[in-house]
Amino acid sequence: MLEDLRQTRIDKQAALAADGVHPHPDRFPTTHDLAAAAALPEGSTVRVAGRIVGVRSMGKLSFAHLQDLHGTLQVALSRDGLDADPELSKAQYQRFAKRVDRWDFIGVEGELFRTKTGEITVQVRSWSFLGKALQPPADKWKGQRNTEMNWRRRYVDLLANAESRARFRVRGRVIRALRAHLDAHGFDEVDTPVLCNQASGALARPFTSHHNALDMEVVLRIAPETYLKRCVVAGYNRVYEFARCFRNEGWAPSHLQEFTMLEFYASYWNYEDNMAFTEGLIRHVVQEATGGLVVQRGDTEIDFGQPWPRISLRDLILQHAAIDIDAHPTADSLRAAIAAAGVELERPEAGRGSLIDQLYKRTARPKLIQPTFVIRHPIDLSPLARRSDDNPSVADRFQLVVDTWELLNAYSELVDPLDQRARLEEQARLRADGDDEAMPLDDDYLLAMEHGMPPISGWGMGIERFVALLTNAPNLRDVVLFPLMRKELPGEEAEAAAEDTAAE
Repeated sequence: MLEDLRQTRIDKQAALAADGVHPHPDRFPTTHDLAAAAALPEGSTVRVAGRIVGVRSMGKLSFAHLQDLHGTLQVALSRDGLDADPELSKAQYQRFAKRVDRWDFIGVEGELFRTKTGEITVQVRSWSFLGKALQPPADKWKGQRNTEMNWRRRYVDLLANAESRARFRVRGRVIRALRAHLDAHGFDEVDTPVLCNQASGALARPFTSHHNALDMEVVLRIAPETYLKRCVVAGYNRVYEFARCFRNEGWAPSHLQEFTMLEFYASYWNYEDNMAFTEGLIRHVVQEATGGLVVQRGDTEIDFGQPWPRISLRDLILQHAAIDIDAHPTADSLRAAIAAAGVELERPEAGRGSLIDQLYKRTARPKLIQPTFVIRHPIDLSPLARRSDDNPSVADRFQLVVDTWELLNAYSELVDPLDQRARLEEQARLRADGDDEAMPLDDDYLLAMEHGMPPISGWGMGIERFVALLTNAPNLRDVVLFPLMRKELPGEEAEAAAEDTAAE
């Protein structure tokens, strides 16, 4: 069936060529995109192009809808209105009716008018064929239900699903708003390496590769942190990067192995300065990207306009797990308390910092729905953060958690190279003891620190997680254009396409 439909479209393309129509023209100058044309007053002359997503014919009159990522526009073709010569006009109309299918590309020129139902429409005076789709449209309803196929064939998903198109428009607005706000507040954008000698800047397992020219092992960065801080050493007072990051960890709806992180650092700020800036930044971006400050997540309304509470990690765990982590200064003591409380952890053999993190994520974070700043994390969890002046066992750190998701992670950064070396040496010891997510020693970064660093605060935020939150996406892959998927088995592609194809 699918092959028959494909062959029919190939035959129509050949017939167009036989009529003297170029099947693959090189250009079609337009005056407006579809959304801009739809906003013009009646009587305006436009020249627009797009993909046909719907056609209906009523004898001597045909209507079609053209679509691109940003909008749709109806066009109307009359058998007697395409050329001054009646016979040529009829031939043009018949060519459209018989040779053009849904998902083909056309260009039209004409005047805008409003139909009896009030829809703005182009009264077509001339049209041009711009490209034949050999694959017939997938069934819209089946496409909406088949989440995996939407991920695999995002180009079909975006054509068929208005919700997906809206999500990716939001993603674009989020990135533009973030960049504009940072630029307006004196930040400089930079690019730092993706291929690195070693993983640094976060507690995560890296992807590895081999550099043939240098004959050495490399890792894909897990975070741009230490390179951005080198930029601060070099004189950048405020610096940021939209960085592609890679973490070789498990699948989850709120986690990706490959993702985009916005990370920034501001000299002369502490984490409290950063919290104040962050609240304004995130509110600004939510407003710009969605048009308001209340976001729907399933049945829950997330209100970014209300005050954001600030709660210490210790208090959250005490509230939700009835365990005082300050009363358990060693991993063995904390592990015993967790076991006594009946809390099951994925990695109970881990060090104290990881145990605290797992305990928090298992018991407290699932209860955080409205925007909340989680502050003052134990230093075990924060090897690159500054110790608090009033309690050296905790870090000057905060996380923003929204609807159980950690949206961003921030610190008053550690700028003492001797303290940093001691902490990285402890991380290296944990790594040697089997914790493969602990950080290795980074001598080059320590050398950079010894050239002097001012007070700094900064954070990193996953763009996909933020966009998924704003667009009510249940899975981060819903806001990634082409997420990594397992290869399809032989025959699966044709079978899935045949199941999702609408009869023409």
